Amino acid sequence: MSGEIATRVRLREATSRDGPLLDRWNSSPLYRGSFNDFGPAPSASLSRVLTRQGLISDERGLLIVERSADATPLGTLTWHAVSHGPNPESRAWNIGIALIPEARGHGYGVEAQQLLARRLFASTNVNRLEASTDVENLAEQRALEKAGFSREGVLRGAQFRAGGWHDMVIYSLLRLDVSAERRG
Repeated sequence: MSGEIATRVRLREATSRDGPLLDRWNSSPLYRGSFNDFGPAPSASLSRVLTRQGLISDERGLLIVERSADATPLGTLTWHAVSHGPNPESRAWNIGIALIPEARGHGYGVEAQQLLARRLFASTNVNRLEASTDVENLAEQRALEKAGFSREGVLRGAQFRAGGWHDMVIYSLLRLDVSAERRG
């Protein structure tokens, strides 16, 4: 993760006005893309969840990625808790991103993932963030590496998607990685 993050994007919490947009994105195969094809969209609408309980909890969250210059929504960043041991200190966040097709390939995802990493490290006590992506999703692998994540290996047959099992590449970013960068 490079020292200064460009400010072409910002992250914000979803509001009730975002509900219809989130539902439209969630039900669009074009928005989800081929690497997020998990079958039909869930029947529970995000607008109802947003209205009832919000989209950020102790176990998961969703933020809107928007272009700083004009507040155009570009996509979403999500995270959920994963555990690598029975104690609370072994909890990590697994993050994911989805951008509208027009926003892909412009570096917005790199910036957004850097911003989310800093936000999660600043607001929680986790030591580890992780992200996984399909072995064929080279664009996201490059984005994660540019965002400062380290490739750790391949999770064989880890994800059932688009009617079959897929291998995933796992990446991580540690609190120490961000601290060392700020000192250096």
